[in-house]
Amino acid sequence: MGNTTQVKTKKKEKLKSLQRRGNYLAKASNQIQLLEKDRLHGMRFSEKLKLHDQFPLRPAPIEILQLNLGYMCDLTCEHCHVDAGPDRKEIMTKETLEQVLEVVDQAKVKTVDLTGGAPEMNPHFIWLVEELSKRDVKVIVRSNLTILVSNKKYRTYPEFFKKHKIEVIASMPCYTKDNVDKQRGSGVFNRSIEALHNLNELGYGMENSDLDLHLVFNPGGASLPPDQKSLEQDYKVRLKEDWNIQFNNLYTITNLPISRYLDFLLAANKYEDYMETLVNAYNPIAAENVMCKNTLSVDWEGYLYDCDFNQMLQLKVASERQHISEFDYGTLMDRDIVIGQHCYGCTAGAGSSCQGTTT
Repeated sequence: MGNTTQVKTKKKEKLKSLQRRGNYLAKASNQIQLLEKDRLHGMRFSEKLKLHDQFPLRPAPIEILQLNLGYMCDLTCEHCHVDAGPDRKEIMTKETLEQVLEVVDQAKVKTVDLTGGAPEMNPHFIWLVEELSKRDVKVIVRSNLTILVSNKKYRTYPEFFKKHKIEVIASMPCYTKDNVDKQRGSGVFNRSIEALHNLNELGYGMENSDLDLHLVFNPGGASLPPDQKSLEQDYKVRLKEDWNIQFNNLYTITNLPISRYLDFLLAANKYEDYMETLVNAYNPIAAENVMCKNTLSVDWEGYLYDCDFNQMLQLKVASERQHISEFDYGTLMDRDIVIGQHCYGCTAGAGSSCQGTTT
């Protein structure tokens, strides 16, 4: 009984964002100050790029427009780099979304990646997907799964996903209950399994289906992800045997040392060791294929970033035009990508992106 009480208390404390707690790391400037301390981590990321004749990083044509529809979420996961949660009220407005659609038309964007928080919680979500479908744009939704079964309002969303052939990329940091609930909250595993069953019944992730369902793994501790292909096979075997669940691909993503994951590292006294791990695992091939080259990230207010991680650190694009309302393709292509010590996370080992490994 004593242990149970302790676990419940711990879970209750985690149900608050850094912002709600008034944590020092809630301010992006404080995170950057910590990450960029000269005495830590040896070589600067910019110097590492120069060593391999890869500096500066320059953008390629935009293939993916990634929209953060807001920080509101039904979960408060331990490692969330967005610091999302039920207490976050930031939501992208319809006015900003209309400006996004103008850019989709102007730049002939073929893929729009919807993320959050829980992107489904944006009140204009259905309208946006319908507008993108009219434009024959591929839509990706990054779902935490639990939102699809936790509230009656969202239980119809899987059918809506199917109607518009939305690609679903779902958080699933492990195939065991204990590990998932430890990282994401009590009861999350069971609700995730229920949501996956519902998606499978609609054809998502099934053989010979055109409805793609991908899962995302990120390490629970201070380590790099294991081999993506090997882990994918483990996932497929365990989820099929234990729960009769199928999916297409597993994406392994490295935890970047920002926001709540940075808070986790500091609390566990593993921050410096983890940064050394990232720096020592630098892979120049991964650096050539970083997602910031072909992806443009848009925050809930409409500001532009080279990637979702830069967005969370409030490092806007190095361009005179930094808002979606003043979008100019040529100006954006003539910029250097903004980098920092956190970028080691995307270039370590097999590399890391929102679509998994990069090598």
